Amino acid sequence: MKNKNRFLLALMLLFTIKAQAQRLQATHLLCEYQTNPIGVESLKPKFNWQLQTQQNNIVQTAYRVLVANDTVSLNNNKGNVWDSGKINSSQSIQVVYNGKSLQPVKTYYWKVMVWDNNKNVSAWSKKAFWQMGLLNQLDWKGALWIGYEKLPDSLRIVPAQADNGDPKFGKRKDILPLIRKEVFIKKAVKKATMFICGLGQFELYMNGNKIGDHFLDPGWTKYDKQALYVTFDVTKQIKQGNNALGIMLGNGFYYIPGERYRKITGAFGYPQMICRLVLQYKDGSGDDVISDDSWKAAPGPVTFSSIYGGEDYDANLEQTGWKKGNYNDKTWKQAVVVNGPPQLNSQAQQPLKVFENFTAKITQPKPGVWVYDFGQNASGIPFIGVKGKKGETIKIIPGELLAADGTVTQNAIGSPVYFNYTLKGGSAETWQPQFMYYGFRYVQINGAVPVNETNTDQLPVITQAKLLHTRNSATQIGSFSCSNNLFNKTFKLIDWAIRSNTVSIFTDCPHREKLGWLEEAHLVGSSIRYNYDIATLCNKVITDMKLSQTEDGLIPDIAPEYVQFGGGFRDSPEWGSNGIIMPWYVYQWYGDKQVLTDSYTMMTRYAAYLEKKAKNHILYFGLGDWYDIGPKEPGVSQLTPGGVTSTAIYYYDLTILSKIAAILGKSSDEQKYIQLSKEVKTAFNNKFFNKETNQYATGSQTANAMAIYMGLTEPGSRQAVVDNLVKDLRNRNNSLTAGDIGYRYLLRALDDAGRSDVIFDMNSRSDVPGYGYQLAQGATSLTESWQGNRISSNNHFMLGHLMEWFYSGLGGIKSAENSVAFHDMEIRPEPVGDVTYVKADHISPYGPIHVEWKKNKGVFNLSVKIPANTKATIYLPSTSTSVVTESGRSIASVKILKYEGYQNGRKVITTGSGSYNFQVK
Repeated sequence: MKNKNRFLLALMLLFTIKAQAQRLQATHLLCEYQTNPIGVESLKPKFNWQLQTQQNNIVQTAYRVLVANDTVSLNNNKGNVWDSGKINSSQSIQVVYNGKSLQPVKTYYWKVMVWDNNKNVSAWSKKAFWQMGLLNQLDWKGALWIGYEKLPDSLRIVPAQADNGDPKFGKRKDILPLIRKEVFIKKAVKKATMFICGLGQFELYMNGNKIGDHFLDPGWTKYDKQALYVTFDVTKQIKQGNNALGIMLGNGFYYIPGERYRKITGAFGYPQMICRLVLQYKDGSGDDVISDDSWKAAPGPVTFSSIYGGEDYDANLEQTGWKKGNYNDKTWKQAVVVNGPPQLNSQAQQPLKVFENFTAKITQPKPGVWVYDFGQNASGIPFIGVKGKKGETIKIIPGELLAADGTVTQNAIGSPVYFNYTLKGGSAETWQPQFMYYGFRYVQINGAVPVNETNTDQLPVITQAKLLHTRNSATQIGSFSCSNNLFNKTFKLIDWAIRSNTVSIFTDCPHREKLGWLEEAHLVGSSIRYNYDIATLCNKVITDMKLSQTEDGLIPDIAPEYVQFGGGFRDSPEWGSNGIIMPWYVYQWYGDKQVLTDSYTMMTRYAAYLEKKAKNHILYFGLGDWYDIGPKEPGVSQLTPGGVTSTAIYYYDLTILSKIAAILGKSSDEQKYIQLSKEVKTAFNNKFFNKETNQYATGSQTANAMAIYMGLTEPGSRQAVVDNLVKDLRNRNNSLTAGDIGYRYLLRALDDAGRSDVIFDMNSRSDVPGYGYQLAQGATSLTESWQGNRISSNNHFMLGHLMEWFYSGLGGIKSAENSVAFHDMEIRPEPVGDVTYVKADHISPYGPIHVEWKKNKGVFNLSVKIPANTKATIYLPSTSTSVVTESGRSIASVKILKYEGYQNGRKVITTGSGSYNFQVK
């Protein structure tokens, strides 16, 4: 009897476990792309969630969202702000809030339940929340911009000047201030929220402690039009009684000194700040603390700060206790009221933070000179521990490369750039820059000696030194590895360049320029999106382009446009077209239709600008295929003549605009862009296509590849052009020539044509310029030139397109044509070359996608995971007679799998969500 009871108990437990495993849940709740965001400005925020279940082929059939203004109501399942009711829909991303009007500063709580096609009903999800930001100028409650002093209008340098050494922009007065105020709070605080902007950069302290773990807040913007404020929940830092608020200010791009190296010199104003501290008391009342002329200001210990040239810190100028209460600030001056940017918006993109840290190997190339090699070229800041005499100064010189004598050289990235730290003496000290970062692998330290080294001159002793890697804190949502070690190293090479150039904009390099060159954002954007969640950063860049667009419709090559460069460096269609391409890609990757609506005016104005500048529908201006491989040093396009890349991009813009117009219901615009694109296509082929040779222009890789990918090639000629593209590569022993613009389209054209074998041959070598060549020369981050030369940047992500192919080609993870956000996907792995194993993961808006395949002795094994609420078409490499099984079962016996036939060397199967293990023999 006991055994029977035990059996029944075990059976019940088994059923319970199985039921729990198959339970439908709504998880990973996002509002405006983020988990529990604060400072939300949208009055119609968008919600995302993912379905979690162990069952296969699950589709959401309905959902219900509750939004409440307090947790009690939500816990009682009352949506007193919005109850969507049961909505019969499969939509689980970009669900638009449609409740009562949302109020500034207010916190809202929400949850969701879902139904599926198996008639399962989930429990309510865990609750999530968002907090609204400040929605207009009145919401700042009279807060004023304040600083240490006001920059006279005569000293403003807007736009910035690309002088790089003009004496008239030399040393200028520039005080980096501390600003403080003490506040006495009489009541118990329930919630405290700080809304703050400090230009160019700021750090906020309360009662002696830094608030948050951000670096270089706020994000860079076009300050004559807009600045970003940052929202902090400071409830735990505020106390009843006396409180001290302190802010340190740095220059950033708001004020660029004329000393040391700089790409540009500019001055919107001296450092300044604005804030509103919102206090909500436990008794239901509230109060505000705002910035005004009652605050105090004084010079700080940061004596020099340049986003390009470095930073100096004098520890003897520290004002001990200034961040805390009961500090005597009688010698401080009253803060000065100044003018700020006309528009303040919430910083929605992820902030910069400090990530990995690297320790060093130390060499002494010359007497008194010590070089620290951190082993990785990365964006970051140096961190030092030092002990020495009061007033001694050590100099830290960062760089990517070493000169022949073993010292640090800055020849290719601008010089001089350095950091000075002046000791206060006594006990051990530590320091790291607060308002400047750089791209470096090495630092050279003068005026100090490493610990345990001979120190006859009694110099300061360096007890520790690190490279602290700084980057945008976008979540990593992808991973890739394979059996080919060169590809794994290439992936890492590209990834370090992406990390180093993903800040509050997409920079070209983390040292010499730090500007938002726009071509990289769309060309390498797909590579980044496979690996990182950059939705909010993409939207920020789109706003930067809107604010930088000129009255005549031009979108300049850089955004924010701090400086107006000349010629193609300001007006190149391959760069400006990011204003059309990026919103479209954001829609395709994340399903965000709102971004198309919000960007439509910018896009159509730019298309009109290009149309006006075209001569018989051909654009003859721009930089072309920047940094292609030709007979000369890399730079402006050498192998592809003017007009090819610019006109191809123009045609691509028009085809995108016609699709967007259709999505937005603008039928007349749709027809207009269809017709105009046809005219451009005809003109392009008449001008550049040779019908006898089936080549475009000079027959360069870029010219043929762009024509193929953009759809400019007529169907009857397409295969011949593809063949010529392959022939060119084969004739060059599989070496590439395409540059910044053309290489992405070379990869896409070959991948779309089923020629990943050529991509493999082109990139699995180290003897010609390319990724392997750079690695062979010791590169640890992707370089600016294919040759990895020493006269160019050695941390540049503009050639990082191969990462996209690692995921979409080798891994085979692609969104299906005409689908968005991977709702319908293709799994089409490419077992090419000597690759016998690939593992690729990507978290789509619907959930994780997993692909892992192995090839061994004629057997191909594929494990794949498809998220709930999506569908997949799986292409299995095979012969027509191959036998395909799933988990040991014949395909015909698995009801949720549908065999679609044999196509081009692959057996095609369609299925819904779930985990599957296929074997092909």
